[in-house]
Amino acid sequence: MAGSRVVGAMERLWFITNPGSGSTTSAKCEAIEAVFAERGLALVGRTHFPDEPLPEARQLDAARADCVVLFAGDGTINAALCALSDWDGSFLVLPGGTMNLLAGRLHESGDPHAIIHAAHEGARRIALPFVEAGRHRAFCGLILGPAASWSWVREALRDRTVRGFVAGVRHAWRRTFGRGVRVQGAGLGRDRYQAIYVAAGEAEAAGAGRLTVSTVDARDWRTIAELGWDWLTGAWVAARAVTQRSADRLTLGGTAPMLALFDGEPVTLVPGTQITGGRTREMFLATRSEGP
Repeated sequence: MAGSRVVGAMERLWFITNPGSGSTTSAKCEAIEAVFAERGLALVGRTHFPDEPLPEARQLDAARADCVVLFAGDGTINAALCALSDWDGSFLVLPGGTMNLLAGRLHESGDPHAIIHAAHEGARRIALPFVEAGRHRAFCGLILGPAASWSWVREALRDRTVRGFVAGVRHAWRRTFGRGVRVQGAGLGRDRYQAIYVAAGEAEAAGAGRLTVSTVDARDWRTIAELGWDWLTGAWVAARAVTQRSADRLTLGGTAPMLALFDGEPVTLVPGTQITGGRTREMFLATRSEGP
């Protein structure tokens, strides 16, 4: 999506960071604030999430903020975007986590300072598709199924806790060999899978969009081991056990609640949950020369 180029779309900023994300140290946050000052931008508010609650739209309006700058990981960014979905300002996403999937879609540069300079000189304001299930949205992707338990292993690696890593591997291994997840739609029938990855395509004019559905069918120990390794290295969708399909809508099957990851954040979904696609308004500041 081309979007529209907007100059002056970020003059009064509210800065949201997460000290627990991959690279948002206090020194780096201060360096970013120095760039704000260099550009003559007004910093009207700060939030250190999750130690402080995310701002509400009324707080941003009271401060006359026109742009929320997010310097955090994909999970924190997701939480802020969902909480402020009805706010009519713009969002500048900076890479401040481990994967930085959303920032990578919006910017060619991985340098937060260069992104701020480029955005202030004249970014495009664009809309993005999302996957939606109940009140939860995923802007990068939704992961369903027992293999989502490998996310706890990744967290243990980030925290450098050996005991947590070993316990996480054992738990994820057992869950992945257990009963898989089943969904209706995309011609999946009654089959069960170790993981299902759902991403949103471009939305139609009415707001609903096609879903790209990647299913993982891993039934032997070697494939499970490969899946676990690919998960930890962030490349599991390219694993040999993955098959892709498309659908307009999915319905979560089974009889028990299922773990899901919305942009990496764990959420428990109940059977019967409807999964659809949609599109945001033009609210993301993008510095890529072309659409994401």
